[in-house]
Amino acid sequence: MEIIDGISEVLSVEQVNETAVREFVFLGFSSLARLLQLLFVIFLLLYLFTLGTNAIFTSTVVLDRALHTPMYSFLAILSCSETCYTFVIVTKMLVDLLAQKKTISFLGCAIEMFSFLFLGCFHSFLLAAMGYDRYMAICNPLRYSVLVGQGMCLGLVATACACGFTVSLVTTFLVFHLPFHSSNQLHHFFCDISPVLKLESQHSGLSQLVIFMLGIFALVIPLLRILVSYICIISAILKIPSSVGRYKTFSTYASHLIVVTVHYAYASFIHLRPKTNYSSREDTLISVSYTILTPLFNPMMYSLRNKESKSALQRTISQTLYPLN
Repeated sequence: MEIIDGISEVLSVEQVNETAVREFVFLGFSSLARLLQLLFVIFLLLYLFTLGTNAIFTSTVVLDRALHTPMYSFLAILSCSETCYTFVIVTKMLVDLLAQKKTISFLGCAIEMFSFLFLGCFHSFLLAAMGYDRYMAICNPLRYSVLVGQGMCLGLVATACACGFTVSLVTTFLVFHLPFHSSNQLHHFFCDISPVLKLESQHSGLSQLVIFMLGIFALVIPLLRILVSYICIISAILKIPSSVGRYKTFSTYASHLIVVTVHYAYASFIHLRPKTNYSSREDTLISVSYTILTPLFNPMMYSLRNKESKSALQRTISQTLYPLN
């Protein structure tokens, strides 16, 4: 009887271990339990300010005809993309900060991962399109309006969309196609790739290699295209005889260069490093900066450093407050 009881106990333990995970528990802020309410207030204010700045910038581009150019169209689309990106991640994070049970369903986790990957990859390819637009504006100014028309802009945005959709769909499938039997405790505040992969019962080397190659495709290739564009731009700027002219021309592209540096630095650190170097606390801090501060930083960079957008904003405010003048 003791042998039979021992066998049945082992079988019951194995059956528990083989139970498929149906939901995940977020532990991203578990070490800051006493500060959750304070974090909620801070993140909520930053989130609302981000929504406000992006909405103001996008509305200004739409309402002011002087900004109906390819560059500002790309910026408006980028602003909308960042608004959606923060909505996908930050809203759930704010709810979890006040919730007793910080969980997400298996399907919900997959949808969240697909959504933020799609928007993040789209962001990368859109920045590459913006780099191409700036290259054409400075290196081919006489043919710019012909080469970069509405059709070209729509084609670049559609290509960025298609690439982002493909990369995010394949990556999400590879992450979630294997069963999760070990644990459902996710050491993060959203369903990022590395913390979810750590919970897989069976690690597929081929799947992780494909995910890594997709990360290179979504990050390195657009970055190389941007670098080539800026090498050509800097070369053209250096040929300008006047130092004042060189400074004014380069200052026009400084905002895009800063945004590119911030975006690819964060994204490459998170998604292209070896999985053995994964640190839950480090990733949580980096992800908070990337998902909350960067979308706030970008529209401020483009609006505050650009006289044309500041003038357009002033005109829009004046027309809104004093429509009869």
